[in-house]
Amino acid sequence: MAETDPMTIDERRKYLHKLWGKYRIANKTEKTALLNNAVEVTRMHRKSVIRILTGRLSRKKRETERGKHYGAEVANCVLIVAESLDYICAERLQPVLLSSAEHLAHHGELVLNDHLRQKLANISPSTIKRILVNSDKPKSKIAFRKAPRKRNTSLKSTIPIRIIPHETCEPGHFELDTVKHCGTNPAGSYLNTLQMLDVATGWSEIVAICGSSFQAMQNGFDFIFKRLPFQPKELHPDNGSEFINGFVYKQWKQLYPEIEITRSKPYRKNDNRFVEENNNSLIRAYIGHSRLDSLPQLACLRSLYEKLYLYHNLFLPVMKLVDKVVTDKGLKRKYDLAKTPLDRLLETDTIDNQKKEELLALRRSINPRQLRKEIDRLIDTLLKLPCIGPDKKLNYYDTIINVNEPLVTLSNDLTINVR
Repeated sequence: MAETDPMTIDERRKYLHKLWGKYRIANKTEKTALLNNAVEVTRMHRKSVIRILTGRLSRKKRETERGKHYGAEVANCVLIVAESLDYICAERLQPVLLSSAEHLAHHGELVLNDHLRQKLANISPSTIKRILVNSDKPKSKIAFRKAPRKRNTSLKSTIPIRIIPHETCEPGHFELDTVKHCGTNPAGSYLNTLQMLDVATGWSEIVAICGSSFQAMQNGFDFIFKRLPFQPKELHPDNGSEFINGFVYKQWKQLYPEIEITRSKPYRKNDNRFVEENNNSLIRAYIGHSRLDSLPQLACLRSLYEKLYLYHNLFLPVMKLVDKVVTDKGLKRKYDLAKTPLDRLLETDTIDNQKKEELLALRRSINPRQLRKEIDRLIDTLLKLPCIGPDKKLNYYDTIINVNEPLVTLSNDLTINVR
């Protein structure tokens, strides 16, 4: 509404409501000044203003309601036009009401006369709203119609949704995720990183695979389960189809019949918060966001992951959230003493003494400074290797990991062998 438009009835009443209290306690001179001012502002008759200020401020309800100006013929026409335009709002319907009615009349949907045309041209949006609201006919918009829900018989519906608690102390509860190395172009075939992270200890298993087909995922899990120093008790992936499919699910159940399989809520990355954090700190921080899609890059990335696997699990301390406290300065998180994933694993009874000795001997045999230099060298090599581009595709059989030959072994002289 423009500033120059005359005041509406409601606006006049609001203005007089401001003067009502002052007028009651004013003397004769002050009342005259207030009346003159009110008449000038509201453009109402002086007697009407006096009647309102000295009597009832609120509007009196009408004793006999005003008769309808638009009859059933107009209402029926409005409903037909509204239905044909998918029940758009009255503000959009009113400007095109007459032209749309003429168009429908041309196709035989309506019968118009001059009297009806005049009423359709003069009808207001408020009247159109009342006609649509008070109509007995159902007003279902096609634009908002939802598809009927089909009965969910998929594998995903059988897997329970939950979050692994951060205070979990028992090793074996793993969060799963994949990291795509497609760069800015997701077309074609490219490398993926499959990661399993134990919530209790921070132990991470990473392996590079080509694509996310069930064959590549099964081969990656075969390698991880072969190398894993303790048995998994729970696998907790997101809702991605690379995890939730019959082939991978069957593999998990065949290897570990008693294993618990859960999943996170759809589109909730925080449900897999630990592995998502590791995706950034362990993978993206070292590998970056470049595209990796060639066999030389796959071989180099696997060699790099063999060393990152040792570097993270044996030497890099991790902190675990203990509690959250609300202070005057906001939410404060408390963490326990930083320990390596191996040290956290050794504090539990998950593995036997022989396995503990093997892992300790493996750590003693490795020079962490030289290991870091080797990781740095492999990263430089990896980033210099060319891509084959999204138009070419790798042969799956060239990317298979031989799980019978472990990538990391311990020789008799306690030196590390990495193939």
